[in-house]
Amino acid sequence: MFEELIEKFDTAVRNLRGIGKISEKNIADSLREIRRVLLEADVNFRVVKDFIARIQEKAVGDRVLKSVTPGQQVVKIVHEELIDLLGRKNEALKLSQVPPTVIMIVGLQGSGKTTFSAKLALYLKKSRHYPLLVAADMQRPAAVEQLLRLGESADIPVFHSQKETAVNVARLSLKEARKNSHDFLILDTAGRLHLDADMMAEVSAIKGAVRPAEILFVADGMTGQDAVRSASAFQEELDFSGIVLTKLDGDTKGGAALSIRAVTGKPIKFISAGEKLEDLEVFHPDRMASRILGMGDVLTLVEKAQEHVDRAAAEKLDRKVKKAELTLEDFLDQLHQVRKMGPLNQLAGMLPGVGGKLKNVQMDESALDKVEAIIKSMTREEKQHPQIINGSRRKRVAQGSGTSIQDVNRLLKQFRMMQKMAKQLKHMGPGGMPAGFPLGM
Repeated sequence: MFEELIEKFDTAVRNLRGIGKISEKNIADSLREIRRVLLEADVNFRVVKDFIARIQEKAVGDRVLKSVTPGQQVVKIVHEELIDLLGRKNEALKLSQVPPTVIMIVGLQGSGKTTFSAKLALYLKKSRHYPLLVAADMQRPAAVEQLLRLGESADIPVFHSQKETAVNVARLSLKEARKNSHDFLILDTAGRLHLDADMMAEVSAIKGAVRPAEILFVADGMTGQDAVRSASAFQEELDFSGIVLTKLDGDTKGGAALSIRAVTGKPIKFISAGEKLEDLEVFHPDRMASRILGMGDVLTLVEKAQEHVDRAAAEKLDRKVKKAELTLEDFLDQLHQVRKMGPLNQLAGMLPGVGGKLKNVQMDESALDKVEAIIKSMTREEKQHPQIINGSRRKRVAQGSGTSIQDVNRLLKQFRMMQKMAKQLKHMGPGGMPAGFPLGM
């Protein structure tokens, strides 16, 4: 996420940290680099101008000039200003006093509205809510079918009718939600490839019909300033309450994320960075600012671990680590736990100091498929006692997994290293990842 922006910011911030004495000249040189980075990331030029001016004003103040570590103080100012730019704090979804809470999803066609609607429904379902999805996009071919398919995969009901207008579908869905005690109603509305008067009239009519507690504008994070322009138009027509940034796992420069909140004054509430329905994050400005500056996002990483890691299994593994009783079955279980948390590049990018170094690093997910295939091709006895795997067994495992004997040897070598290092992990907390876990083969 934002690899290019993080990498360029990393260079600029590294120069700032090295400043031993603050002067207007070296601050100006460093801020010129930050200005360039932001403009190349397609951040709105007025936003950049104001951002740089605020940093410059604070960076030449007495507090920084008299500091023992002036460079670090300036980095702290940049961090604080980034947080302000992104919204200062997370803003939760507004709830209706009387259920259901109606959430209307709007945006241009292709921004990811339908997929986000399903992601949001699943997110709410995991939080013990009972959402109802509404297929109110009557314009795009197969939009209804797509939402039905997504709803089925998440086991979430979808209200739809091909015979009614979008406004009537919205009205009828509200009655359906009340009848069946749904506490959230999520309307996937129609978009167009470009801003369109008919589209705006329709979404305005839907707003009047269901009076949503939230109107979330979905912005394609890959479109840069185009997303900001369309957001401004939707804001003028609908006065939406929040922003969702999608497709942040793609080749996005990050300009939309840094501009859209400042231009519209509306909070970013969610970010979507992946194709799976689980790939949805609540937006935290402070955490995103830390990611952009290469400081990582350990809190989100911990939350992902808490969500996807079975605590009982983690404690059992911890006991086995301390007793040096690890088996290849444990190794495979850990692999499954990590893969549930998301793509490796995203996870590694949350580690402090790692994000900016990932631009040209390809973490081969297929290598993990290979590890899984090898272990699954072993007998139960071989998984529990890998030392019995001789030459003929290695050949059989390689053939059964569609890999080479060298791949099998490499995995066994990594596992032996992990077993040795496990003896040194007696003070590691429950569920810690044993050193030597294979991120590549």
